[in-house]
Amino acid sequence: MMKPFTLQEIAAACGGTYVGDEASKTLTVSSVERDSRQIREGSLFLAIRGNRVDGHDFIQACCDAGAVCTICETAPVNPTKPYILVPSTLAAVKKIAKAYREKFDIPVVGVSGSVGKTSTKEMLYAVLSQKFKTHKTQGNLNNELGVPLTLLSMPEDAEAAVIEMGISDFGEMTRLSEMVQPNFCVLTVIGCCHLENLGDRDGVLRAKTEMFLHAHTNAAYILNGDDDKLATVTEVNGTAPIFFGSGLHNPYHAEDIINNGEGGVSCKLCFDNKKLSVVIPAIGTYMVSNALAAAAVGHLLGLNDEEIIHGVQAFQTVGSRANVVQTESFKIIDDCYNANPNSVQASIDTLVNLTGRKVAILGDMKELGSRELTLHYDTGTYAKEKGVDLVLCVGPLAKELAKGANGKWFDSIESLCHALPGLLQKGDTVLVKASHSMHFEKITAFLKEM
Repeated sequence: MMKPFTLQEIAAACGGTYVGDEASKTLTVSSVERDSRQIREGSLFLAIRGNRVDGHDFIQACCDAGAVCTICETAPVNPTKPYILVPSTLAAVKKIAKAYREKFDIPVVGVSGSVGKTSTKEMLYAVLSQKFKTHKTQGNLNNELGVPLTLLSMPEDAEAAVIEMGISDFGEMTRLSEMVQPNFCVLTVIGCCHLENLGDRDGVLRAKTEMFLHAHTNAAYILNGDDDKLATVTEVNGTAPIFFGSGLHNPYHAEDIINNGEGGVSCKLCFDNKKLSVVIPAIGTYMVSNALAAAAVGHLLGLNDEEIIHGVQAFQTVGSRANVVQTESFKIIDDCYNANPNSVQASIDTLVNLTGRKVAILGDMKELGSRELTLHYDTGTYAKEKGVDLVLCVGPLAKELAKGANGKWFDSIESLCHALPGLLQKGDTVLVKASHSMHFEKITAFLKEM
C-alpha cells in the first residue's frame, strides 16, 4: 500500500488541471499504473501514447476496473471518474514521483555505471534487507519512465530503497536524480557505452556524475576507486567520495580473492580494520567489487558484520545476467541481457575460469559511436588473448569481433544455430552475450534443447 497520496496532491505536484467533483479530491490512490491490465481498486491510471498503443483508448476500461483517476493529455469522452489533464503524461509522472519520494525520510541509494548496475543493485538489496524493509527497482525499470514507476511503487512501510538509474544521453541522469534525490550515490564503472551520444569515456563520466546534482543533503558518494575515471573525483558537493575496489588503496577493498567457479567467489572484505570472510554466490570475480559497494553502504547505515556477511551471501542473480545453466551437453553462461566492451570482457574473464572447452557466442554491441568497429575488433582480440577456444559471432558489427578473435562469423542467428551441432562438443562451457536487441535468448533456448 502506498503512503496517502490524494488526487489534490497529485494534481498540484504535476501542475495538471483537475476535472471532477470536489469531494473526490481527497481520495487517495492505491497504486500508479501505466498498463490497463494492472489496474485494481484505487489505482491512478497513466494514459501514455506509445508507438503501437495509446493509453487514452483504455481510460473507460480502467475506470470500470477500479481506477479512481486518470492522468491524460486529452480529455476523455463522457468521463465517469475524475481525470487530471496535463500537456505530457510522461513529464507529469516524473513530477508526481518526485513529490511521492519526498514523503519518505529513508535512505535511498541511487546506483549507476556502465557495467554492473543491476548486479550491484541486487547486492545492495540483499545486504540492506538484513536490517531494513527494502524497496528496489524491478526488472529493467531504470529509465525516465521506469524510475518514476519504481518510486511510485514504494510501499508506505519501506525503510530503505535501492534505485537503479540507466541513461544513454546527457541530461537524463539530472532528471532521474531530481526524482530520486539519493542519500547514497553508487557508481560502478565508467565504460564504453552509449558513445553514440556521450562521445567518449569522459563524456560517460560527465553524464553519470549528473547523479550528484540532486543528491540529498549530506549524501555519501560511493565510487569504484579501481576505475581510472572515477578515481579522479576528489570532492562532490563539499564531501570527499568513499572509494571501493580490489586495490588496497581503497578504504573498502578485498583480499584473498579466490574464484571457485560455480562454487562462488571467496574473499575477505576489508574496511575499518575488519576482514569479513564471505563466499559470494556468483561466478564472476567482478562481483567482489559489487559486494564492496554494498558493504560500504551497509556499514555507513549501521549494519553489523554478521548482517553484511549474511547479506552478501544471500545475493541472487536476476534474469539473463551471468546465469549458469547446466544441460546434459553443456554448461551455458546465459548473459544475453546486454553488452558493451567492458561487460563482455568481464564475462570472458568468467568464462575462462570455468571447466571444459571455452566457447564464446558473441554479437553486436550497440551505441558505441564512431569507434564501434575498433571496439568490436579489440574485444575479439581480448577473447583470443584470454584463451577462449572458439569464438562464434553474429551481427554486422560482430564481424570485426570475429576477425579480432580468429573466430567464425554468421550472418544470422538461424545460420549459427544450424552450424552449432557440428561446432560444439559435449562438456563445453558456452558464453552467450550480446546487446539485448540481438535477441540472443533464442540461441540460449536452442542450446538448452541440443
